[in-house]
Amino acid sequence: MGVKITDTTMRDGHQSLLATRMRTEDMLPIAEQMDEAGFHSVEVWGGATFDTALRFLREDPWERLREIKKRIKKTPLQMLLRGQNVVGYRHYADDVVEKFCQLAVKNGMDIFRIFDALNDLRNLETAIKAVKKAGGHAQGTVCYTISPVHTTAMFAKQAKELEEMGCDSICIKDMAGLLHPYDAFEIVKSIKAVVSIPIQMHCHCTSGMAEMAYLKAAEAGLDIMDCALSTLSQGTSQPPTETMVATFEGSQLDTRLDLEELTHLADYFGEVRKKYAAFEGNVRVDAGVLLHQVPGGMISNLVSQLREQGAQDKLRDVLAEIPAVRADLGYPPLVTPTSQIVGTQAVLNALYGERYKQVSKETKGVVLGQYGQTPAPISAEVLAKIGGGEQAITGRPADDMAPEIEKARAEIGAQAKSDEDVLSYVLFPPVAKEFFDWRDGGAELDLENSKLAAAIAVALTQNQGHAHAPAAESNGHGHAHDPWKSQGRGRALRG
Repeated sequence: MGVKITDTTMRDGHQSLLATRMRTEDMLPIAEQMDEAGFHSVEVWGGATFDTALRFLREDPWERLREIKKRIKKTPLQMLLRGQNVVGYRHYADDVVEKFCQLAVKNGMDIFRIFDALNDLRNLETAIKAVKKAGGHAQGTVCYTISPVHTTAMFAKQAKELEEMGCDSICIKDMAGLLHPYDAFEIVKSIKAVVSIPIQMHCHCTSGMAEMAYLKAAEAGLDIMDCALSTLSQGTSQPPTETMVATFEGSQLDTRLDLEELTHLADYFGEVRKKYAAFEGNVRVDAGVLLHQVPGGMISNLVSQLREQGAQDKLRDVLAEIPAVRADLGYPPLVTPTSQIVGTQAVLNALYGERYKQVSKETKGVVLGQYGQTPAPISAEVLAKIGGGEQAITGRPADDMAPEIEKARAEIGAQAKSDEDVLSYVLFPPVAKEFFDWRDGGAELDLENSKLAAAIAVALTQNQGHAHAPAAESNGHGHAHDPWKSQGRGRALRG
């Protein structure tokens, strides 16, 4: 049996490279062909897509899921779920987690990759149970990071615990691109020795090591790897699907995927990418992450924060502060929301010229246990300085939270047309309210982009036997006219 591939193009690919701005209308025309490609699963939802759809794109994320499911019928759909944070940035009560998982399955979701920013497995319990009860596949996740307390034995122990909690598979999530190839081999080998369920790996190419990490992990018995089609791969995205397929071709690990068909799919997304040029980030390889462990996307956020304060010259100080803050906070992996918390506190330390002279509410929450148990204990000195004398909690944070759904239902009232609307409001109250106001105003998206995307998909289908996208059309004046470029000022770039 060869290694399997999950395609991330329609979720993490554009989230990593295009600020999560790809619209549903650019996914639907190619969805049926994605379904025929033979992927293990297609990641289309979760992560930042839920927030961005409502906040910037004026799209209902639930409708996106339903429309994709109508077209991708054979291949399982996959999402990223932040455990007790669901798809938001704080802990929600158990009733929210349970209802969200139930509705996600109802609307078409199959596989839920469930993680916690602190690797506190207590924060995964409710989501795992809810997904299983709803009939979904629960994939328990271990977030990879490097610190004195994160060892191969620790990752294997957590993977075993996740299996015992009822997970159907395990994911090793390397969100910062820090995983060395030989460490990938050892971690997969160690986890394989203690679990009997499939193991999947998710790496970002930030450091330039991801493809090598995948190769060594596959040699150790990895079952599934996350890749993005080449036109939305590498940089801070995942390794290119075509490259990994070619790497294993003819070996015992052969993916059995068709390179020509994959190239056709990549051509489509290559054209789509042009529409979102305004949201292109810094996609180059950044080997500096191997030293400071700060993901590329996090650095761009830090630069933005410093620019707002007129303190761009403080970036080096901030990068020096991040390892110190992370150590003080118990070595959390740098993933949403801990990456933002550690980064913001490092900025405050650099701006004030003194560590913890100004403390964010979120930093205080971490040391007081409000996000869960940190990988390493918080020292008494740090607790006293940041916690302000308050007592830290030691239990699961959600145990102290009252149910939220019915209160939210009463608040939003008739503007919520469905249970899905109520969940959107619970997760992002001001953002969802603004979306409902816009929707109630009778606003409609123009159909020009949708029609154009469909036309391009038809053209690509007709040219499926060729390795390149169809030639640009003539505009009648003797010059080639690229229809995608005319969309550069359209709705897709607003927000």
